[in-house]
Formats: sequence, structure tokens, C-alpha cells
Amino acid sequence: MPVRKSKLSALLLLGMAPAPVSAAAADPAEPLSTAAAVLSLSAEQAGRQLKISVSGIVTAAEPDWRGQFFVQDPSGGVFVENLGRPGPTPGDVVTVAGVSHPGAFAPIISAPQWRITSTAPLPEPKNVSIENLKAGVEDGLRVEISGVVRTARIEEGRLVVHLATGGYRLEVFARVPPGVAPTSFVAARVRVRGTTATHYNTSLRQLTAVAVYVPTLDDFVVLERESVPPFEQPVIPINNVAQYRRGSRSDQRVHVRGAVTLQRIGADIFLQDRSGGIRIETTQPDGFSLEDQIDAVGFLDFENFLPLLRDATLQRHGEKSAPMAPRAVPIPEIQRGLHHGSLITLRGKILDRSTRPVPGSAGRFARQETTWLLQGDEITFTVEHEEAGENATLAAIPIGSVVEADGVCVSTADATGEISSLRLLLASPAGLRVLARPSWLTPGRLLAGVGSLGAGLIVVVLWLLTVARKNAALNELIHEREQAQLLLQEAHDTLEQKVAERSAQLQVEMTARKTTELQFKAVLAERTRLARDLHDTLEQTLTGIALHLDTTAKLSQRAPAVSNDHLRLARNWLRQSQVELRRSIWDLRSRELEQFDLASALRRSAEQVVEGTEINLEFHTTGEPNGLPEVVEENVLRIGQEALTNIAKHARATRVTIALEFNRRALVLRVEDNGVGFEQSEAALPGEGHFGLLGMSERAKRLAGGLAINSVPGRGTSIVVEIPLEPGAVPARAEAVQPAIPVR
Repeated sequence: MPVRKSKLSALLLLGMAPAPVSAAAADPAEPLSTAAAVLSLSAEQAGRQLKISVSGIVTAAEPDWRGQFFVQDPSGGVFVENLGRPGPTPGDVVTVAGVSHPGAFAPIISAPQWRITSTAPLPEPKNVSIENLKAGVEDGLRVEISGVVRTARIEEGRLVVHLATGGYRLEVFARVPPGVAPTSFVAARVRVRGTTATHYNTSLRQLTAVAVYVPTLDDFVVLERESVPPFEQPVIPINNVAQYRRGSRSDQRVHVRGAVTLQRIGADIFLQDRSGGIRIETTQPDGFSLEDQIDAVGFLDFENFLPLLRDATLQRHGEKSAPMAPRAVPIPEIQRGLHHGSLITLRGKILDRSTRPVPGSAGRFARQETTWLLQGDEITFTVEHEEAGENATLAAIPIGSVVEADGVCVSTADATGEISSLRLLLASPAGLRVLARPSWLTPGRLLAGVGSLGAGLIVVVLWLLTVARKNAALNELIHEREQAQLLLQEAHDTLEQKVAERSAQLQVEMTARKTTELQFKAVLAERTRLARDLHDTLEQTLTGIALHLDTTAKLSQRAPAVSNDHLRLARNWLRQSQVELRRSIWDLRSRELEQFDLASALRRSAEQVVEGTEINLEFHTTGEPNGLPEVVEENVLRIGQEALTNIAKHARATRVTIALEFNRRALVLRVEDNGVGFEQSEAALPGEGHFGLLGMSERAKRLAGGLAINSVPGRGTSIVVEIPLEPGAVPARAEAVQPAIPVR
């Protein structure tokens, strides 16, 4: 999915889809043909890599998405993970074939193969509510929405605006109109048409935000601009910004002017005039001093039931003047919220002090915040100060000191206007002054002295008791030592006998354990051999019987004679299965196999497989089998039978060629067909009870041989097995017999 560099935790991904699960999604054999069917998959279903074939119009494909894009059809929009390859552009009509993937938030199309069939106008946008849009309900669709631009900037060649509508904020990415400054869009009412995409929390797979990507200049329309330049609007007293004014609107910026009392660059600034103070949020990087008079224009908002200006723009006004002096105010006025944002003075006794790092740009902790908890006459409040490092003067103020603090009042109010908490933000370290330090003899120190004296007395008493106990225990210790010497002499006399007895016991236990391990390994090896023989004999024969019985059922009405032939062949296979089963049972009693010809046995198995089918069999033998070991003959025969069974079941071939080559150095078996083949990259691990490829590979490896499987869709499959016959020999076709399909 496309990743926004400016937000590390917000990644672009397709969101939720409202459509129900389609019939195609329930049947994995049929490709999913609509965007709604893809979006209706659960994460577990999408993880099965179901086939998808969707046609629609490309609605979004940003340059920094590295080829990825959204495609929309009449049922909805879905994200295509065409990562790292050139992609189409908005307006292209494409056909996309791929597989489902759960994505990091919602199902997407992965591993796509797409082609452009034509071009067409972008789909008509859907008028949506901001509530549904923020909930992710309309994600992936082309939508239309209106609002007021709160901020605008250029980022990586795109216009990025924050749109306010219905009490929500929405991020919009649009094309940059030529020659237009982004700030000219601020406070303008606009209509945007574009494709919605979600930002999400990667680890939790949860929605965090929604953005709209606008593909063309025509899709970003300014409906109404700000009627008067913001700094030419009348200046409103700070205390009146939240009061009733005839003709004021929520999308209109407010113009205030005041002296700087505190600034946290990149976050906010506090201004104060004769009527009061206010907090102003701004990301403007300019630094201002406490001597500056500032004009600020921003949008009125409320936090904790108190007013502030957001998304503000600042500029200096007039000449510098003396910094504003703090004012002592009555506590009842503060409790009524009358001095929020103003520079005031309060007194109190320090109850506690703490420090914490403050995150700066790029998540680094660039500053340190110190917080003091103070108890005033009628209220408890905190004093906070941020600085690049710890201030030694402030750190030296002891707990219990009475101090006077000059800072900006930041209140938290409830719905009735009553203050529930109060903070003072210091503009400089000089704003905290010590009026009285705590007495040396504090209750804590007095308690510590009494505790030390009591501890000393306890130590003396314990020492006296210890000396008395040591004297009493000394005689007992001497007696115990004499007894210990007697016991040691007795233990010395019997130690050698006990060591010999224990050694003999351990030898018996080790012998029994080794015997048990050998028995377990023998049982495990025999169970593995029996499972492999049952798969290579009985399962393959039953498969042939099933194929002939299916053919008999199909031809019983229209070609009875032919169906009888297939029925006869099924009986022969059944008798063969009885023979094979008896052989496996006999092998359990004796591993000595009767003499048989490998070439004849393999030819007979092949003729039984193709008999009654349209498959032409070609069998070639080269060289003479010079007393092959029975384990080689048995395993090569089983590998050939498994290959022939797979051809009959899956290949839909008309020709099978078997070549068996005997020479002094190695035995080589080659089985080739002209069937449908398969994608080697999609060769699956054993599943649903099928262990054919795994069994063939295990048999070849057990004989120190090699197995190579090569297949191309539509061009058949080739299987080559090479078993070295000389001790310590390595297959001559060492490179050729490396598995082309991962067989594990």
C-alpha cells in the first residue's frame, strides 16, 4: 500500500465495503469478478489467495504510490497492490487479474496482471455524509464532499489541505493549480471530488483517519473565498471572541491582537490584551519575543469548554514594547474561569516535583518539562516549565518551599464554567521565585532521627543476645564435631562399596534405555515404510479403480460394451490391489522380495493405468539390470507408479513416454507427458491427504538419488529420477536433478 512519509503510523489502504459476500466468493473455483466480492472477504478468506478478475476505471494512482492504484466498478472500489511496477493513470479502463490478500486493514488485489482496454470519464462521485466517510464506510469509492479549508500547504508537489465539515477534519490531496499560492485557499469553501483511502494503525489493523485523493484540477472547485483579507478584518477584543456577534460564522476567521506572553514554537502561542488572554494553536515556525505585539487570525474553537483559535496565522504589529507584567488575581475569579490564557501571579507551597522528556520533531525528545505541585490558600495547582535541559536553579528549590510563580493561566472547565484544574506555564525560569525555604528540622528529618536512635538501641540489644548465644552454642558445637568425626569415619568405610553398587545400577539403566530407543526407532521406521507402501500401492490402485468405475457409469447407457471393458479393467485393478496388499503384509513378516523384473513390472503398471483411456504409451529400456538391490527396484517402481497415477488423475495427457536406463554407474527413470502442466511457483505443500510429491522426493533421497520435476502450463510435465549404484557416487546429473518444485 502507498505510504505517506509525513505520517509514520498512517498508511494508505482500502477500507471497509458494505456489499454482502457474493456467490463467487463462496466458490473458490470461480474468480471473484466484482470489487464488492473482494471487499466482502474476511481476512481468513482473503488469505487463501482466491483468484480475482475485475474490470473497472482507475480512479486514483498517485506518483508516490510506486505503481499501485484504486479501481472502481459499479459495485465499489478496491485497491490493487501493483507495487514497484509502472501502473495505469486515472481514467484508464483496465482488466485486473490477481489473487486476494487480507492487506493490513481490508482485502486487496495482490500479484496483479492488468491491461488497459480503453479510457473513460471518471465515475460520477457519490454524495456522502462526513460521518460515514470518517467511519470508513465509503472507503475506496469516488465521492464528493464540501467544506472549509483550514490549512493548505505544498507537499511533494501536491496541494495538501485540511477540510473542515460537520465538525470533522478531513485531509485532501489535490493537484496544484499553476501560479496559485496555497494560502489563498485558507478559509475558502470548496467542493472536492476524489477517491477515499484510509490511514490505519499497522499493528492493530484499526482505522485512524480518512483522506481524499483528487485526481484532476477540475475536481477541486472553490465555491466561495474569504470575502475580506483576514488581517484587514476588524480586531476583536480577546475576551469577546466567543461572545455573540451578529453576522459571524463558524467558517469565518477571527482577528485578534495582543502581546506575547508565552510561545511553544510549532505548537501554540498565548496572546493577551486589556480584556484578557487566549491560547492560539499554530504550526507557524516563526519565533516571537515577549516584547512583540502580534496580529493573529484563526478559527474559533473550544477545548474543555473554553475558547481558543486553531489553524492560526501570525504576524508582528507595530514596534516592540515592554513585556506584559503579570497580575495577582483573586482565587475565586480564577475558579470562575475569568483569567484563562492570562498572565497571572500565584503563591503556594511546593508539595512535589517531577520531570519528563518532551517529544520534539521526528519523535526525538529535544526538551525537558519540569512540573511542580503547589498548594495555595484555596486551590491546588501545578506550575510547568519547558527548557532544553534541566535548570540547576529550579532543580535546587527544595520540596516544602513557599514560592511565587508568574505564568500563563491554563484552566480546565466543566459545562457550567467551574474550573476543575489549573496550570501555570512559566515563560522563563525567573518566573518562579522562592519566598521561604522549609525549616531544617522537618517532620521527616525528626522521624528519621528517632528511627536512627531506636535502630541503634536495637543493634546493641541484638549484639548482647548474639554473644550469649554464641557462648552457649560453642560447647554444643564441640560435641557435634566429635560426632561428625565418627560419622565421617563410618562413611569413609562404606563409600567404596556404595560407589560400586551405584555404578552397576547406572550401567543397567543405560543399557535398558538404549534398548528402548532402538526398539522405538525400529517401530517408527516400519510405520513410515508401511504408510509409504500403502500410498504407493493400495491408494494408487484404488484411484485407477475409481477412474474406470466413473467411466463405466458414464458409458453404461450409451455404450454398454465399452463400459463392460472398463468394468473388467476395474476388476483387474482390484485383484492387483489384493496382490499388492498381500505383498505389503508379507513384507511385514519378511523383507525378502521375490525375484521380479523392474522393467516388466513398470511396463505392466503403465499399461494398466492407460488401458481404456486415450493415452498413448511409449516404453523404452536401455541397458541390462545387473542384480539391482531389491530396495532400489521397489522404490523406483513406486516412484514410477506415483508419477503415472498423477498423470491419469490430473494431466489430461494424450501421450506418455517412459524411459528406463540401466548402466554400471546409475539407474535413470524418465517419465514425460504432454498434459496441461502447472505453475511451478504454485506447487503446494502436502495438504488434504495428498503426499505424492513428498513420497517421491523421500524415496529418491533415501537412495542418495535426485528427483527433478519440470513443468510449463500447457506444455506438459517431465519427471527425472537418478539413483547412483556405486558406493559413494554422486548423481551425474547433479544440477539437473535438483528439485524444480519445492518438495518438502
